[in-house]
Amino acid sequence: MKLRNTQITILKGDITELSVDAIVNAANNKLVMGGGVAGAIKRKGGKIIEDEAVKKGPIEIGGAVATSAGSLKAEYVIHAATMAMDFKTDEAKVRNSCRSALKVAEDLKIGSIAFPALGCGTGGFPLLAAAKIMSQEVFRHLRDGKSKLKEIIFCLYDQETSDVFNKGVISYLKHVTEDLGYGPFVTVDAIIEIGDSIVVIERSNPPFGFALPGGFIDYGETLEEAVRREAKEETGLEITDIRQFHTYSDPKRDPRFQTITTVFTAKADGNPKAGDDAAAVKLVKLSEIEQLDFAFGHKEIIRSFIRSKQK
Repeated sequence: MKLRNTQITILKGDITELSVDAIVNAANNKLVMGGGVAGAIKRKGGKIIEDEAVKKGPIEIGGAVATSAGSLKAEYVIHAATMAMDFKTDEAKVRNSCRSALKVAEDLKIGSIAFPALGCGTGGFPLLAAAKIMSQEVFRHLRDGKSKLKEIIFCLYDQETSDVFNKGVISYLKHVTEDLGYGPFVTVDAIIEIGDSIVVIERSNPPFGFALPGGFIDYGETLEEAVRREAKEETGLEITDIRQFHTYSDPKRDPRFQTITTVFTAKADGNPKAGDDAAAVKLVKLSEIEQLDFAFGHKEIIRSFIRSKQK
């Protein structure tokens, strides 16, 4: 499958035989190449790989470094430390070593990389768990479309492992990109009080009508960061005393697609000014709410807010 500009491939075979820019070694943090994938790489590519690696070690568990690839067909070996010399690994070590290997690949400005099943040999980490963790890191790495990698290969030695990675990587990534990609989407809205009134905007885009200031969460934001940003963008206000009010999840609340919104209450001072996709912004007394037509079921949200104040 293709993710952004990168081909994701599951391959049953010998990783030491691949003609790629870099292969990944599931290493210990001292970078001594003993058994498993590391041993196979040293046998095929030569002890020069280990000698160069050891000079760069020890490295932190979860870190990665690159060496030349000796007589292998690849140009580099990226040594990703999934464990210490106790040969024990876990979710965080597998995740961080995969993330570090991808970062090293970008630093090398290469176009193709091949991974084994990190942590699943000597480390004994469950295959399906490793496949999902590695697919999550690949998704995270590629999501902004800026990667120079044109192909990421998961090279597995036997059919059973290959089948597990097909399920854990390809099926998982398709679910994330094709199923979850259609929603539900996470949004935030703000009931901003200024004196005895609240701030509402008049939408310039469909669905039209009045609405609470709010919008979609950007990747990497917390709910609180998102509601501050949206309030600033749409009203020009810096909001304070931010508190979660309620989360609304009716699949039919948004006529465009399914959204789940967390509504916050907040305070502000000053005069709001329309911005972003707001055609206008106004202060409305709670007693005047029934006179306005709201989008997204926001009128019922404000009614709930009014009832909460009366308790």
